[in-house]
Amino acid sequence: MKFATFEQGSKLFPGVVAGEYLVRLDSFEPIKEIIGGADLSLLSFIELADGALLSSLKGAVDSLSGSDLIGMEERREAVRLNEARLRAPITRPPAVFCLGFNFRSHAPELKRPVPEVPVVFMKPSRSVVGPGDEIVLPKASARVDYEVELCVVIGKGGRYIPRSEAYSRIFGYTVLNDITARDIQQRDFSLARPWLRSKGFDTFAPIGPFIVTGDEIGDPMSLSLSLSVNGEVRQSSRTSEMIFDVPSVVEYISSFTTLEPGALIAMGTPEKIGQLHDGDVVEATVERIGTLRNRAVLER
Repeated sequence: MKFATFEQGSKLFPGVVAGEYLVRLDSFEPIKEIIGGADLSLLSFIELADGALLSSLKGAVDSLSGSDLIGMEERREAVRLNEARLRAPITRPPAVFCLGFNFRSHAPELKRPVPEVPVVFMKPSRSVVGPGDEIVLPKASARVDYEVELCVVIGKGGRYIPRSEAYSRIFGYTVLNDITARDIQQRDFSLARPWLRSKGFDTFAPIGPFIVTGDEIGDPMSLSLSLSVNGEVRQSSRTSEMIFDVPSVVEYISSFTTLEPGALIAMGTPEKIGQLHDGDVVEATVERIGTLRNRAVLER
């Protein structure tokens, strides 16, 4: 299934894609019974979703007819997908983990050694924005780069998750553009400082447009990913070029911290990172998930 968060009026609602529509999750009876009238976000849905609920929801979605969807649209329980105002699927994730140098082509590009264990850093949750939101190029940096990445969304979290169980703990996958203040990062590299400042500015973690469940993704280590700026392709690779695969990364991170439902793990970027300028439209695409589109603007 394919999930998103969309704006309707002044509120945000989690939805699931059904044909050409995005249907509010709180319109389905199995979910209504669980939430009992309480507000629902995609994060809170991920927290309560188990195999039985997801199976029930999939059956309900698959059974919707065209007339059902038109009726739901009239009741404001659904919107046409091409008219939906999509937001970040998870607006404030519990954690945003990212991998550095996880593509064989990327480490040499930055003159860094190929890592022997995953290089993990974090972004603040406030750096997360969604489709159509602006990427603000901060005054503090003279060079801000794009980085297309496959992003894991944790479902049933935990600690010490063995790689053999990793896929069963994943809710789905989305796209993350790991925006980076490259000049600040290079200075911090030279001083052996952490990466937080160069990676953690507000708007530096666009995600979306959808979270797609694993059954529709198939093998996450066999996906194409690309990035274009103003229509020109700048990055193009496949997840098979990663050094550390999804299960090994889930196992590694959970060995030192608990992975909570809704936590994000961005799996690293391929070569040919590059600079964004004021007014640039950047489109990050991962196969079977979709295209995340944002505009870069100078900080005012």
